[in-house]
Amino acid sequence: MERYRANVVLSHFSLSRLHPIEDRLRLAAQHGFRSIGIYLGHYIEMERSGFAPHGLHDLLQQYGVSIRELEVVAGLGRDGVGGDKAVAYEAAAFRVADAFGATYMQVIASQDEPIANPVRAFGALCDRAADHGLSLGFEFLPFTDVRDIVHARQIVEDAGRSNGGLCVDIWHHTRGLNSLAEIAATPGELISGIQLSDGPLLPDSTLDYKTDCLAYRVPPGDGEFDVAGFLDAIRATGTTASVSLEVCNAVGWQNADDHMAAVAGGTWRFLDDVPN
Repeated sequence: MERYRANVVLSHFSLSRLHPIEDRLRLAAQHGFRSIGIYLGHYIEMERSGFAPHGLHDLLQQYGVSIRELEVVAGLGRDGVGGDKAVAYEAAAFRVADAFGATYMQVIASQDEPIANPVRAFGALCDRAADHGLSLGFEFLPFTDVRDIVHARQIVEDAGRSNGGLCVDIWHHTRGLNSLAEIAATPGELISGIQLSDGPLLPDSTLDYKTDCLAYRVPPGDGEFDVAGFLDAIRATGTTASVSLEVCNAVGWQNADDHMAAVAGGTWRFLDDVPN
């Protein structure tokens, strides 16, 4: 595969949740990322302050960076169990897509209560998103009621929407089912998002799963995950989905310049050749 760094995204959560947007764009551009993800809660705050959309548009042009992915609509949206927050985040996602050309939105299931009809909820969300040019990535998470790729794939296939796919995150793969065979056997057209990081094979027993995954990831190559094997399995599917670097690390966030240098170094170590 040809060298094609434009297909690699800097996830919002490789920096802290409310890291200043101008510095976020500076760091992205400085380290070779041409597109970023944005947390919808942060975008809503920028709207409230009057900075978005126009000020944000100017900054994106200044740094030559685009917004590609949007995070995250929980509970599978308003037809699941996402409630008022999901309604607000959906609407914000559609505004970002319309204003900035974002093409991908991440969704998750419920952390608190089972969703009665996840196929219907996911399909309806896909339909609403399609009106704004968005594809969806359904991320399986061991702390939600859709814990692995097998369950998530069944929902996505049953929903049968052309803009509905799976987000495969190496952290949740490794700490969950941990089956490269299941990934490799997934049709490439069903994978719409890929998230990359690294970490220890065994979790810290003093931390709950959610805290661990949101604050203790390390750059690719700095941990014990089988990053190369994971990427081989992903590539075996034939997917052309973007790879997103999601290296959530609370210690690293305190020195964003050094953290981003390490993230970029790990990224390009593995992803000089990426799908285009």
